[in-house]
Formats: sequence, structure tokens, C-alpha cells
Amino acid sequence: MTESMKGKVAAITGAASGIGLECARTLHAEGATVILVDRAEDKLGALCKEIGEGALPLVVDLLDGKQVSGMLPRILELAGRLDIFHANAGAYIGGPVAEGDPDAWDRMLNLNINAAFRSVHAVLPHMIAQKTGDILFTSSIAGVVPVVWEPIYTASKFAVQAFVHSTRRQVAPHGVRVGAVLPGPVVTALLDDWPKEKLDDALANGSLMQPKDVADAVLFMLSRPRNVTIRDLVILPNSVDL
Repeated sequence: MTESMKGKVAAITGAASGIGLECARTLHAEGATVILVDRAEDKLGALCKEIGEGALPLVVDLLDGKQVSGMLPRILELAGRLDIFHANAGAYIGGPVAEGDPDAWDRMLNLNINAAFRSVHAVLPHMIAQKTGDILFTSSIAGVVPVVWEPIYTASKFAVQAFVHSTRRQVAPHGVRVGAVLPGPVVTALLDDWPKEKLDDALANGSLMQPKDVADAVLFMLSRPRNVTIRDLVILPNSVDL
């Protein structure tokens, strides 16, 4: 442990499992105070107790716009400051468009796009005012390479990439960095709708990464000198040919 995040406060959405949870653990191990943002109240409490002092739960339903827009005062009440905001929460839907469920698409798009953008809107003025901060998105390789078996999910991550690239240029003069980590397939709950045979094959042939792999990439991005921005960091299993 280098304590490269010592003194920092990081808030991470979707932190009750998967990539968000591993990012919370990794940043906490490096000295950060971490605010785990999720709607799973009981789970958050248990996880924060497990992680230890400096891990704080914040219960927010990211599909409730008022709750999302009201996050910043609650973060400041918990930790007194905010240095890093990681818009990590997301959902996944794959499959043919012709066979899809538009109602399910709406929920995924609301979480992957609207909730993510709204949460950044909630915290960004604070970072601009303090003239420093990091906004990080969990995007996806699907945000730069259209994936034929997941067109709606791909579209959501293309939207995230457009937001990252344009917002970064707006706020860079204020000392705020904006970037995205773009993983290939990761073993998380987002793959719950994968057929078991496909998942077993992917695990066997090494074409899936673990959440810790993404968390280590996030730490690398955040620990660069302030004059350096990692705008996009793509990480893939060696066996994925993209």
C-alpha cells in the first residue's frame, strides 16, 4: 500500500457489488475515505463495516432524480469534502433489437445515461469551485467498438463517451479531470443474463476479467500527476480480439 489516496474523499455509485465495490476497497486501502453509494441499505451497512473506518454508506436510488440531485449535501455532511466522484452504476441488456423489451431498455438507459449525467451535474459545481477534482465513469469497450449482440447497451456507452469527451474540455480549465475506464467483459452481476454455457466458456478460456482488474486501472488513473488526464483507459482480457 502506498497511500496514494491519503486525505482524499471518493464517492462511488453502484458500490454494493462488482466494480464499484472493488474500487471502494482499493481506494480505501490506498488511504481514501470512500462513500459507497447504492440503494441496497442493508448490504451497504455490512460492507462498510467489513471495509472498516473511513468507509461510509450513502443510500440513494439512482433512478430517483431528486435523490440524485440532492447527493452533494449528503456527501459533504458525511465526509466534509469531495475529491473523486466515480459514476460507476450501470445495467446491461444484450440481444437482438427485434426481440427486445423497450421498457427494460428505458430503465437501463435511465441508469446508464440519465442518472450518471445527473449525478455528475450534482457534484461538478463543487469541484469547479474548489478548483480541483476527478470525475470518473465506468464505461465499456462497447463505447468505442459497436458490439453486435448488445446494441442498446452499446448505444448507452457511446453516450457516456461523448459526455466524457465534451465535459472534460469544459472543466479542464477549472482543474477538474474527467475520464473513463473502458473494460471488456468483467465478472459482475451485469453478466447475469448471459447463458450459462457462454459464461462457463468465457471463464474457461480467459476472456473475462475480474472487478479488481478494473479497480487497479481506476487507481492508476486517479494517481497520475494533476497535469495529466487519462481520458480513456481501455482494458481487455488477452484473449478478447477487439
